[in-house]
Amino acid sequence: MSTKSRGSQAERELVHKFWAVGWAAFRAAGSGSLKYDVPDVIAGNAARKLAIEAKITTSEVKYFTKQEVESLQAFCQRFGCECWLAVRFFRKPWRFVCMDDLRKTEASYVLTLVDAERKGLTFEELVN
Repeated sequence: MSTKSRGSQAERELVHKFWAVGWAAFRAAGSGSLKYDVPDVIAGNAARKLAIEAKITTSEVKYFTKQEVESLQAFCQRFGCECWLAVRFFRKPWRFVCMDDLRKTEASYVLTLVDAERKGLTFEELVN
């Protein structure tokens, strides 16, 4: 399975998880390939709206480009929703982190597995 296919499958998994707990959610098809700032997943209920950039990795470190982070922030500001990054490290559950949980480097942003487990929320913590 290609990296793109695994990423799309992971996004669909998140959508199903949100629907299973009574939230509405959808995958923004074409995210990353449009000229507009579009997140991977949009989810919400009557009280909260989330825009999520979702990534999976087999490494213990996940890098986000400045463009990915800035695009997500721009969308959230325009749409008026919460801004989240979701990462599923190899054989680990999803972790949800806010922008402040990322470490900034000269060229990108980075999230380690250790930081994700220490600072990030589980899916259950995010939706409750």
